[in-house]
Formats: sequence, structure tokens, C-alpha cells
Amino acid sequence: MSIFEEVHDRKQTKSMKWDMLQKRFQSEDVIPMWVADMDFKAPEAVNQALIKRAEHGIYGYTVIDEDVTSSITDWVKNRHGWDIQADWLNYSPGVINTLHMALQAFTEPGDKIMIQTPVYTPFYNIIKVLDREVVKNPLIQQDDYYTIDFEDMEKKLASGVKAFILCSPHNPVGRVWTEEELRKMAELCLQYDAMIFSDEIHADLVFKGHKHLPIASLSEEIADKTITCMAPSKTFNLAGLQASYAVTPNKQNKQKLEKAFLRQGLNNSLNGMAITAMEAAYRHGGPWLEELLEVVESHTAYIKEMFAAHAPELKVIKSEGTYLVWVDCSQLNMDKKELNRFMIDKGRVGLNPGQDYGDEGDAFMRINVACPRATIEEGVQRIIHAVEAWRASTN
Repeated sequence: MSIFEEVHDRKQTKSMKWDMLQKRFQSEDVIPMWVADMDFKAPEAVNQALIKRAEHGIYGYTVIDEDVTSSITDWVKNRHGWDIQADWLNYSPGVINTLHMALQAFTEPGDKIMIQTPVYTPFYNIIKVLDREVVKNPLIQQDDYYTIDFEDMEKKLASGVKAFILCSPHNPVGRVWTEEELRKMAELCLQYDAMIFSDEIHADLVFKGHKHLPIASLSEEIADKTITCMAPSKTFNLAGLQASYAVTPNKQNKQKLEKAFLRQGLNNSLNGMAITAMEAAYRHGGPWLEELLEVVESHTAYIKEMFAAHAPELKVIKSEGTYLVWVDCSQLNMDKKELNRFMIDKGRVGLNPGQDYGDEGDAFMRINVACPRATIEEGVQRIIHAVEAWRASTN
């Protein structure tokens, strides 16, 4: 049996995904397919490295040495063709922490910050909590695919936007931006003097026929205006260990970012287990990742096929990466609250409601497919049965 077919009991492990069912969905009788972690064990090399570290039994202060930094720079170069330097790196518990610091370092209260909606919920939160203004550049939905509204983007940038938070690959719509799209976005930001904060946490989770390009890798000029946020957390299911890093090629910008970290008491370090896991994952996790990508792409295709055949009211948006499937439920003719309760009460699945990603997501649901095939099949069948019952009741 493949390690990706094994069903694990995650309850009573302080799992946000599995131990918050009652609080999140007001029911224990749902299959949780929401928050973006996987129901798969991390690569065995990671687990063994953590066990070995724990057996040592001493958990003193740690350093991020050349072995760790080279594991990062080697991974980014080999995986994404970007030759980064160790002295470009800053470390933080998570990408959102880094974006929070970047907004404080390079913008002021009241400044306009652009995001491409529907988009990852914390983008809204960090902008608002820091008293900046959210400026939406809504993506264009064309049937089952999303594209960028460049005319709107330029108009909004010209209004005085100070920074653009890019989601690449995009969560939740699953786009892996092309080089042409990335260059056009970057050139507009350069033209209107807007910083680019690029969340590339899903960089490694890209399907066949597509390639992730770090936007900062396109030119030195673009790199000088960009802070790139990366992490092994989504790639290798390490989110609970809290390890991420920012890549800032411009020396002055890096110093500004470091000052923002220091003002918040963050000292450019990570906990010992996070360091151990990150190095092991980047050194030895490649084969595990290749198998994972096949599994996730297969699950995504299965959902699209099953809904098309048995619940055509649910339109699966074409996904080019991530393990998050974005589903257009507008043909059910429910408002956002009704749709969410329908999936919980009738479908008995716990999904992410599209409303969490902005008004543009009100008629959508997000499904996490990084779980064993048996879980996927059960969840899909529950949703199909709920839709069939709804169809029968409306005819």
C-alpha cells in the first residue's frame, strides 16, 4: 500500500483540521476537507531526522548554519531555476508573519495594498489590522478558468497603490501564472513604484505541463522590488512546525525587513525541530513530493469527473497546482450561508466556504484533496448524494 493510501486517525492529536469539528462546523459527523494541511505522513527522512534529534534530548538554542541554508538554496535552484544567495534569506514562523512585517517595513497606515481576489483570507486580515486599505484587482472567471484583469490592475496601481501581494501559485483558484503574466504584473508594479510581496508557499505543488516561476527570478530590476515568501510547510506537510523564509535580493530592502522583524521581537531564527525538518525535507523529500503530486492531480481529476457525471450543478475550476480544489456552486441557487450549511448538514463534509476569500467567492466552496483516496471517495459521494436530493426536491 502506498503511504498516500493509508488512513491515519488524527483525532486527539491537537489537530486543527480534525479536533475542531464541533467548534468549526457544529457537528462531529463531517469529513474535514478544509484547512490546508495533508492527511499524509511527512517524508520518512523528515520523521527519522526529528526522531534522531529528539533522542539527543537537549533542546538548547539553535543556529541556522550553512547546511541548512544550502539545503534551501539548492532546492530553489534545482526546483525553480532561481540561483539565490544565503545572505538574501530571513526566517520566520510563517509566510503571513513575513507579510505582516513587510507591510510594516515598506508601507504606512492608510496606504493602498492590492490583492487579486478571491484570495487567501489572511491577506485581507493583515492589511486591515495594520490600518492599510484593501484594493481589489478581481480575477476574471471565464467558465472554469481564471485570468488577470490587467486593465483594472493598471488603473488601481495608478491610483497610488504602495504594495501588491501576489499569490503564486494562487490560492484558492489554482492558477500557476505564466511567465508572460508574471512579467506583465511585475512591469506594472515597476511602472507605478509598487513593492511586490510574493507569497509562493505553494511553489512546489504544480501539476504536469505547468512550471512555477518565482517572479523575482525574471530580472534583477524586478528582484529589487520584490520580497518572496517561501516555506516547506505546504510541500511536505510541516505547517505545525512553523518554518518559512523570505528571499530579499536587494540589500537595503533586506535591512528594512530585518528591522521590522526586530521591532516585533523576532530574531531571524527558527525552533530546532523546524530547522531539522526543513533541512531533511529539502535534502531527501524530492521522491516523496513527486508521488504526492501524482496523487493530488489524480484526486483533482476524480472530483471533476464525478461532479460532471453526477452533480453537474457543481463546476470544478481548472486547477494547475496546489491541493485545493475551487468549486463553483452557483447553480444550486443558494446564498453563501445556505451553501455552507448545505455542505455541512446535507453533504456532511467540512469545507472552506468561498465567502472567506472575498465577495467574489460567495457561490464557491474550497475542497482540500490532500487525503487518502478512500476519504476523497467518501466525501465526493456524500456531496453527490446531497446534490441529487436537492435536485429531486426542486423538480
